[in-house]
Amino acid sequence: MNLDFAQIVPYIPFILQGIKGTLLVTLISVVLGFIWGSILALIKISKFGPLNWLAVAYTSVFRGTPLILQLTFVYFATPQLTGYNISQLEAAVLTFTLNSGAYISETIRGGILAVDKGQWEAAKALGVPYRRMMLDIILPQGVKNILPALVNETIALLKESALVSTIGLSDIMQNANVVKGAIFRYFEPYLIAGFLYYVMVMILTWVARVVERRMRRSD
Repeated sequence: MNLDFAQIVPYIPFILQGIKGTLLVTLISVVLGFIWGSILALIKISKFGPLNWLAVAYTSVFRGTPLILQLTFVYFATPQLTGYNISQLEAAVLTFTLNSGAYISETIRGGILAVDKGQWEAAKALGVPYRRMMLDIILPQGVKNILPALVNETIALLKESALVSTIGLSDIMQNANVVKGAIFRYFEPYLIAGFLYYVMVMILTWVARVVERRMRRSD
């Protein structure tokens, strides 16, 4: 095996700089995706037909097309359609937010519907307004039930963020590609990139388990 890790050692700090871009896209997209997904979930369980249909159609489109197609469409087609020269970071965050929102909406919808009907009936009997009931009673319980699914979506988003390298955004994968082109070696830089993604996923998994254990104690 023709391996020479000595050549890549000077480039390791450069690859590590990509962690900032990876985490930035992931964290912003997760937060915005959760907010957007919650809105979509509330629309889907509402009885307002037109909005309900639009939310379902939206989810169908984003779940039925490849993420890389959505990313390239947003980045390259936005200037053509709107005249706005969207940045790489904006395109990445917008795409991942819209995509993750579609998946998260279904997860949250399932969590809301899984809340015991007695909670709904008790809130209605006490005269709690629908908005306050959803925000203060139903939605928190629903999110608690679907925490593992939300963590899985976050992990998937973290790994899928590597796709931003296709539009040139500086992240772990893009920096590894740059190093590959500089030293004309593939295995070593991609091995470092894979290790960094793995470490971040393991840290995220550990944090999720700690949060889940604390939430169980509060039951």
